[in-house]
Amino acid sequence: MEEIYDKDVTVEMDRTKSVTNRLGQIRLQKWFSWGLILTLTLSIMACGQGAETVSEVNAKDSESLTVYSGRSESLVGPVIEQFSDVTGIEVEVKYGKTAEMAATILEEGSNSPADIFFAQDPGALSAVSELLTPLSNDILLRVPAWAQGSDGSWVGISGRARTVVYNTSELTEEDLPDDLRGFTNPKWKGKIGWAPTNSSFQTMVTGMRSVWGEEETKTWLQGMQDNEPIVYPKNTPQVAAAAAGEISVGLVNHYYLFRFLAEEGEDFGARNYHPRNGGPGSTIMVAGAGVLKTSDNDENAEKFLKFMLGKVGQQYFTGQTFEYPLVEGVKTQHVLVPLNEINNPGLMPADFEDMEGTQRLLQEIGILP
Repeated sequence: MEEIYDKDVTVEMDRTKSVTNRLGQIRLQKWFSWGLILTLTLSIMACGQGAETVSEVNAKDSESLTVYSGRSESLVGPVIEQFSDVTGIEVEVKYGKTAEMAATILEEGSNSPADIFFAQDPGALSAVSELLTPLSNDILLRVPAWAQGSDGSWVGISGRARTVVYNTSELTEEDLPDDLRGFTNPKWKGKIGWAPTNSSFQTMVTGMRSVWGEEETKTWLQGMQDNEPIVYPKNTPQVAAAAAGEISVGLVNHYYLFRFLAEEGEDFGARNYHPRNGGPGSTIMVAGAGVLKTSDNDENAEKFLKFMLGKVGQQYFTGQTFEYPLVEGVKTQHVLVPLNEINNPGLMPADFEDMEGTQRLLQEIGILP
């Protein structure tokens, strides 16, 4: 699953439908099927209701748009296709890891063909912010201040919470420490999973440096390293490993678990834990997007962002990917812990900007090569 889902998770639309049926069987909340999303889209356009009205998306526009996406095709491909179907705008998407896409944009500079950069974390967006054009308040004010760039160059599209996934046969929430500091206890040696090369993990550590400071973060990382954590390339295998008892706990984003629950049922042997005392282990992050200054498709790019922040786009993310909607009036999946019940440290986008500093710290300790 991305980073949701990393590249190793490729799901077809028929798989999505089967997951929807499974959700009904295991009594998770019903979520929108693709057909319902299409119906809702057309209904909104016909009635002039919702954020993505005819005036905003100008249906059947024949122009094009180029998107560089650090979010996987299995995750955002369907909603991008829906945008194209509704507007008539032909969308060309270049997929890759967020860091790779950011590096490509920086390398291409003024010659980049990209109109939109769709990233999985604030750090990557901040890295290219000088190449992004300021967005209008009409777009920015659709989301809270913590879900938009401090300079107005990008806007959050969906929310994600860091969490601890744990094996339910071995542990209960009461067995887990109040915050991430507790996992440096030697009793957890060899029982922890993490993915240090993963952008979401690095974003969490960047936020940790803002909350705890450089020295305490370094001490925590060293303590974790001393406990010989099992290294995974991505988040998804950590969830599977926790359920199988290969590890006791893993450090992941919240939504990975729910794909497994949808497919495996309530007997799946892992659950999420949001640390009681909050801190970096309960960090709330966003995936977001910005428009390149070099784009000559400003109007279409704005339509794209408005669509993603409209009712259809937001319902897609909460209904199909189990992420948190950022726009008021869109209901969150009932299976998710409400954001206001997660003891998160309340970080702002600027707190996640120094990803390079985090990577240097991880290299200094020997966690990254």
